[in-house]
Amino acid sequence: MNKYDCIIIGGGPAGLSGALALGRARKNVLVLDDSRPRNAVTHEMHGFLSRDRIKPSEFRRIAKEQISEYPTVQFAAETAVSVEGSDGEFMITTAQGQTYTSRKILFAIGKKDIPLPIAGLSDVYGKSAFVCPYCDGWELQDQELVIIAKGAGAFHLAKMIPGWSSRYAICTNGPDELTEEEREELRQHGVPVYDAPIRSIVSNDGKVERVELEDGTSVSCTGIFFAPQLTIGSELPASIGCEMKETGSVITDALGRTNVPGVYCAGDAGTEMYQAIAAASTGAMAAMSINGELLMESWNRSNY
Repeated sequence: MNKYDCIIIGGGPAGLSGALALGRARKNVLVLDDSRPRNAVTHEMHGFLSRDRIKPSEFRRIAKEQISEYPTVQFAAETAVSVEGSDGEFMITTAQGQTYTSRKILFAIGKKDIPLPIAGLSDVYGKSAFVCPYCDGWELQDQELVIIAKGAGAFHLAKMIPGWSSRYAICTNGPDELTEEEREELRQHGVPVYDAPIRSIVSNDGKVERVELEDGTSVSCTGIFFAPQLTIGSELPASIGCEMKETGSVITDALGRTNVPGVYCAGDAGTEMYQAIAAASTGAMAAMSINGELLMESWNRSNY
């Protein structure tokens, strides 16, 4: 059985960036990816230098094509279901029945959406409803918007959205969970807040037209920003003993190292900063740290 220097679980920006760095460092790498990225719902990636407005599938295609020029990197369209072992001797089993061994592991498993119980939201998600103004605010600039969030999340978005549009309202889909000070500040800035439950989001071919509330109120809009509910893309980090945050992210240091020796994490799985370009950066940094660790281990094994 071939032992890899590193197995990367996940083939998004973090995993692909890590594979590129390790491939260029002449390390034997296997990338396991089931091709179910969270950004598959979107038509375009935004804010990624030299790749602004590219389709997510095209981004991955180009990345794999370029990485494939490095012969020590392999890809397998498989889903990792178990990880066992310890630093230097990890064993990964996939849903397809394959078993692989590796010296190091890089989790680049991302996050996944927990569907929100709002009728019509899935019809507009990725088309006219988004979660990040930095990613999609430009496309909705100066439009009539609705923020679907409550509490601190709603208040935070309310202060961000004016960078793209001054025409917006907040629908909290139930009790707003705002403080009285926050409510007063929103009133002073002329931001309408509707706390009735949402009956449905009305749209046409993915383009939102209005948000209808249970009390009969109809809030017109052509775009939505909402606070998602996320969970980590896989339970594998926790299964091998990685410490986790309350948010569901893996706890890492600045180089992607977890508390488990030989196990690294990069991208959305280890942060709440959900940007493709940031994920790619953390993937590269983790890969360099992994390479450094492998080099030191080889150095220390050398006979003089």
